[in-house]
Amino acid sequence: MTVSEVFELRKQGLIEEAYSAIRPLYAVDKGAYTSLAMFWTAVDILRKRLREGNRDEAHKIFRALERMVPSVPDKEGWVKTAFEKCKQLIADEDSRMEVLDEEGPEHLRMGVWGEELATVYLREKGYVILARDWHSGHRDIDIVAQDGDTTVFVEVKTRHDRNIVEPIHSIDAEKLHNLSLAINHYIKQHHIENPCRFDVILIVGELSSVMPEITHIEDFDMNESLTHRWHKKDKRW
Repeated sequence: MTVSEVFELRKQGLIEEAYSAIRPLYAVDKGAYTSLAMFWTAVDILRKRLREGNRDEAHKIFRALERMVPSVPDKEGWVKTAFEKCKQLIADEDSRMEVLDEEGPEHLRMGVWGEELATVYLREKGYVILARDWHSGHRDIDIVAQDGDTTVFVEVKTRHDRNIVEPIHSIDAEKLHNLSLAINHYIKQHHIENPCRFDVILIVGELSSVMPEITHIEDFDMNESLTHRWHKKDKRW
C-alpha cells in the first residue's frame, strides 16, 4: 500500500481502510506526504468515532493530532483549520457530557439525555449518524443520519410525562420553520442529491430511567404540519 493509495481510499469514503493502511506507513516514514495522509485520515477517524459515540478513542486520536500538527506541512492553513474544528468537536462533546453529570438546569439535562438515547436507538436500527447538534446560525438540527440511501433529519423531544403536554405538540410553527431553514442549509452545504426525510423521536421518562418510552415518527410531514399550525395560530382551519 502506498500513500497515494491511502488518499484514494479516503476519496472513496473508505475511512477505516485508509486509517489501517496509513498507520504502518507513518510508523516508518514521517515525511511531508505521509504526514499529510496520516493527519487527514486521523481527522476522518476522529469525527467518525465521535459519531459512533466512542469518545475515549476520539480523545486519544485528538491528543495524537496535537503532537502531529507542528510537523505537518500547512502552506494553505487547511491543517490548522481542520485541527481547530476537531478541537471544537471534542469540546462540544465534553460539554454535552458535563451537562448530564452536573446538577444544572434539568431541562438541559433532559434534552442531552434524550438526544443520547435517540442516537443509540438509531444506531441499533442500523442508521449511520452523520452529525449531532448541527448548527446553522441560531438554528439547529438535533441529529442527521443516513438510512440506506436516505438522509434523515431528526428532531428529538423529551418529556417527563404526558400529563402537561404531548412531546409532539411542543414542536410549534416557529420551530418547524427554523428546522426547515436549517435542513435546506445542510442540504445545500453538503450537496445532497439523494432522498431526504424528516423524522421525530419522542422520549417520555424520568432522567436516566432504564426503560423510557421511545416513539419514532418517520417521514413527519413538515409542510402539512407547518401550514396547519400557522392556520391555527391565525384561527383559520
